[in-house]
Amino acid sequence: MIDKLNDPQREAVTLPPGHALVLAGAGSGKTRVLTTRMAWLIQTRQSSPLGILAVTFTNKAAREMLARISAIMPIDTRGMWIGTFHGLCNRLLRAHFRDAGLPQAFQILDTADQFAAIKRLLKANNIDDEKYPPRDVQRFINCAKEEGQRPGDVEAYDSFRRRMIEIYTLYEAQCQREGVVDFPELLLRAFELLSRNEPIRNHYQRRFRHILVDEFQDTNNLQYRWLTLLAGDGASVFAVGDDDQSIYAFRGANVGNMADFERDFARGAVIRLEQNYRSYGHILDAANALISHNTGRLGKNLWTEQGAGEQIRVVEQPTDFAEAQWIVDEIRSLVAEGRSRHEIAILYRSNAQSRVIEHALFSSAIPYKVYGGLRFFERQEIKHALAYLRLISNPDDDTSWVRVVNFPPRGIGARTIESLMDQARTYDTSLAASVARVPGKAGSNLAQFLVSISQMAEATRGLPLPELVEHVIEHSGLIAHYKLDKEGADRIENLNELVTAATVFAIEEHFDGLPAGESVQWVSSATDSMGDSLTPAENISPLASFLSHAALEAGDNQAQAGQQAVQLMTVHAAKGLEFDAVFITGMEEGLFPHENSVLEPSGLEEERRLMYVAITRARERLYFSLAQSRMLHGQTRYPMRSRFLSEVPDQHLKWLTPKQQVAFDGHGSEPRWAGASRASIPNRPSVAPRSPTTGVLVGSQHFRIGQGVSHGRFGEGTIIGLSGSGLEAQAQIQFRDAGTKTLALGIAKLDITHG
Repeated sequence: MIDKLNDPQREAVTLPPGHALVLAGAGSGKTRVLTTRMAWLIQTRQSSPLGILAVTFTNKAAREMLARISAIMPIDTRGMWIGTFHGLCNRLLRAHFRDAGLPQAFQILDTADQFAAIKRLLKANNIDDEKYPPRDVQRFINCAKEEGQRPGDVEAYDSFRRRMIEIYTLYEAQCQREGVVDFPELLLRAFELLSRNEPIRNHYQRRFRHILVDEFQDTNNLQYRWLTLLAGDGASVFAVGDDDQSIYAFRGANVGNMADFERDFARGAVIRLEQNYRSYGHILDAANALISHNTGRLGKNLWTEQGAGEQIRVVEQPTDFAEAQWIVDEIRSLVAEGRSRHEIAILYRSNAQSRVIEHALFSSAIPYKVYGGLRFFERQEIKHALAYLRLISNPDDDTSWVRVVNFPPRGIGARTIESLMDQARTYDTSLAASVARVPGKAGSNLAQFLVSISQMAEATRGLPLPELVEHVIEHSGLIAHYKLDKEGADRIENLNELVTAATVFAIEEHFDGLPAGESVQWVSSATDSMGDSLTPAENISPLASFLSHAALEAGDNQAQAGQQAVQLMTVHAAKGLEFDAVFITGMEEGLFPHENSVLEPSGLEEERRLMYVAITRARERLYFSLAQSRMLHGQTRYPMRSRFLSEVPDQHLKWLTPKQQVAFDGHGSEPRWAGASRASIPNRPSVAPRSPTTGVLVGSQHFRIGQGVSHGRFGEGTIIGLSGSGLEAQAQIQFRDAGTKTLALGIAKLDITHG
């Protein structure tokens, strides 16, 4: 089991009981260490499989961990608690729903459903959504919950905040009435359950003697407290993470949790995994040099036995169009060398950068895939189908009511829904329970919808999960509706895929053939390492379990790396992935690092960690690209080179274009110009000085950037980018009336009008 591990990996896997912090650098084999550690604990009889709790940050990682454990040793992993924070808390609350103050069939609101519920709340209570925007309310509530605060715990230091606390109170009452919980509520409710119920807390503290946490740098404050509470005084916490890859502060992640854990628990028991099995030396040395500019690091230095490899290629183009075209040309060369397209990734800091890159790839007929696009369970048609399924399980789910009561359209207008909401608010009941109080035709239409839900519930009673899902999709009217939609074919394919998802889920969760709407009780005679019985029998229907799965999976990325397609993605989306060749684009001040980050040291340090993540995605070849001018948000910008370029030593870089003009001195944010004395540096220029562009010669015509041209079809325009040479030269032209076009100068008939 441990023969193929290196010395630090073996030391981590075979640690005696006790708290430990494993600093696992990028590509250092942390997943192997985590899974082997669990297998080691089981094989050496330090724990039974049921005495281990392992926390991951994605469901995909949890599934991979279970698969690896099964491959190492033949054990039944079904009873093991391995999953995300939200998934494990959901399991805990399902087992103890009464003690947690929840209905047995409580539903989970994903982010979009929570937003819809807040909008409905504001409208029902006549709260001005301009003064209290729903998105701000959602952020306020979630931030409070992630700090472990109920409305009464939040400090009200002004009238605006007092009103936000009142809205938070109303929102809690609405969720409790409807029997729903949002994502932050899962963790907070589970934390409160363990805090306030000593017998339950003692049970789990005795059961889980070994707690393993992956991606510890991404934990927030409440997650840290939850782990501390669950560990108690006797469990061993094995935390694995990399403070240099903490890039989710905007989600509440606290990189300081790692230092706190070392101080409060590990107390010197820190193992560093620094040998990298992914990248060549120049790439790793560049990453090490860059991240060394951050302060307060726990510290490590990546190294490899693979050799130095190739230097990082750096290219600066006159425009973002030229940058994109250069990337396309380089991708063609890489493919010609024998590299697979799906092993080539283009990374960008901002989604706004992708448009120009996509256009260049499309124009060149190079297949590409935007990784991290719209997720399966977040697509409109899937959300509609899930709403119907949730109503089958829980007719009092008001959020689902509002989503599909008039979809497909059935003559129920906004005024009718408002009348129904008034009745529900007056009598403090759900929308379903208030239908009988709405008079006239409006009430009749609502009653008909309620009858259709009841009929679907009755017709699917006793059906297995896949057949139930298929029946509801068909009889809800969604298929018929999308058949009339000229763009509905893809949506119908997605709905059919939902049936496939239900089939796979039923098989994987051992619900195959069982009635989907009836609770299944699973009891095991197995005991944990302390001789305690398992958690009280879990009663949950396959349908409720599938709906929980769908809500939890909505936060996971469903898109897989495409076959033979170049991968496009943000740097955030790239975390955890690796490719043979990586392009990091837009290496400019204001873009990477982002302009919103440079005002505060903590923001700039997170941007540097983000750059560190981007660099360490590359196995063999890495590119930095930038542009002297870039069009973003409808405006042309003339940025300076990113300070990150100056933080990478020259010996690791190979400039493919002249290294000149503006750079950062590496000691702060003040720019400097090559060859310029300090006295001659301009004050905060909007345009960095550039050497004149020589342009390209095509026949007898000399084309340059900034030149005015005229085209017989597109009219007058300005050249904003040039690439290639001779008859193969291309120009990106911003036409006054026709937008931006890329034209082959050897073919297009252009007249030079000025410049």
